[in-house]
This record gives sequence, structure tokens and C-alpha cells, in this order.
Amino acid sequence: MHVALTIAASDPTAGAGVQVDLAVFRELGVYGTCVVTNVTAQNTLGVDKICKVPPRIIAAQIDAVSRDFRIAACKVGVLYSPRAVSVVAERIRRREIPNVVLDPVMAAKDGRVLLTPNALKRLKRSLLPRVQILTPNMSEASILSGIEVKDIYTAREATKALVDMGAKAVLIKGGHAQGEPVDLLYDGSEFYEFSGKRREKLMHGTGCVLSAAIAARLAVGDTLCSAVDFAKNYVERAIERSVSLGKGRMTLFAGGL
Repeated sequence: MHVALTIAASDPTAGAGVQVDLAVFRELGVYGTCVVTNVTAQNTLGVDKICKVPPRIIAAQIDAVSRDFRIAACKVGVLYSPRAVSVVAERIRRREIPNVVLDPVMAAKDGRVLLTPNALKRLKRSLLPRVQILTPNMSEASILSGIEVKDIYTAREATKALVDMGAKAVLIKGGHAQGEPVDLLYDGSEFYEFSGKRREKLMHGTGCVLSAAIAARLAVGDTLCSAVDFAKNYVERAIERSVSLGKGRMTLFAGGL
């Protein structure tokens, strides 16, 4: 069985973070391992508190897993602090972890900051060159690239800039654009567009589910384009199947197959 690793924060609702990543890995037939970077107190109403895991413990978790398992792909989510970014980038390099999918989560849906300004600078400098694919939404792509992404044309310019900064490939999610969403993938040489249908439900953790699904498919040997195509369809099905359990407006992941 292929092994995938998620390096992300813990979400007690299990709708995002390591919990939903592991659920996606299992549903897609890969064995999921995890490294916790932050412990959050949150629910469907928002994020209340964030507790940083010490960098030495993050490093020890990565070392323990990578010494024992042959990791085929890795998803990286919430890191929050600059020291967490540095230690994750260094351990990915040292442990030669392949097929890294970086979801550059900067803020929760309620606006709570999940990546500090100094951590953002360090991510651009030390982590981007380590990733196989970067999966920002339009706002995150704008901040990372310095190019305001508002349509497919500016998205193309932003993906080029981000590849120039070190990422091997970039997928800009179009869910925040007007009209039907179109995700844009640039692999360093070619552009690919993935159209979808806008769903009425607002599912918690859609970015986590997408990046985890890409990692799972890369782990089993899919090409990058095939992995992205599968993951986008998977997320659309997951949104349709999502369930309303908490008191907030968001629904929660209940599977995508």
C-alpha cells in the first residue's frame, strides 16, 4: 500500500486539517500518516485559539514517520509560524520527501490569520522550491505572486511568477471568481483549465480535501494533470455529499466517492 503524509494543523471538527486529510487518504486507498504543526480550538463557527507545536517536535514527528515509512507523497497545510515553515522545508529536503503538495493556507473562513507575515516571507523563500505543486486560491495567489488575480488572464501571469519563484507547478483555484469556477494549472510549460459547477453548499475544508486528494493520487502514480483532474471532481462530489452537523453555516466532509 502506498503511504501519504499530511503536515498540517489539527481541527477538532474533523472537517479540515490532518483529520480530513487522513479521511481523504483512506477513502482514496492510500495509508495516511500525519505530523501536527498546530493544535486549534475551532468549530463550524470559527477559530478560537491556535497553539503552536514546538518546531523540534514537528521535526521529530517528520523524522519518526520518514524513518519508518516510504512516503510516496506529502500534503502541507497550515504552518502558521516562520519557525514551523523553516523546519518543514528543511526536513522535506533532508528526508527527500517527494510529491509535495502545498496548500498555502493564510486565513480561516472567519478571517483568523493562519500564516503570519514573517512566515509568508519564509514560505516563499525556503518552502516553495521544495514543492511539486502549489494550490492557492485567488487571494492567496495574489499575495504570493504580487499580481492581483481576478480572472483567467491574471491567473496565468500569477502562475508563471510563482513557478519562477521555485514551485514546479501551480494550481490556482477559481472558486472565488464570478461565474462558474475554473481552476488553472500551470506545470512550467503548459496551461490546463479545469471547469466546474458552482455548488450552493459552503463546505468546511475544501482546500484541504483538494490538496489531500492530489497528494493521494500522486502517491499511487498519477500524472500531475490526472491527479488534479481527479481531485477537482472529487471535491465537487464531496461538496454535494457534505453534511450539516454544527451550528455554523458550513457543512462537513462526508466522503467524495
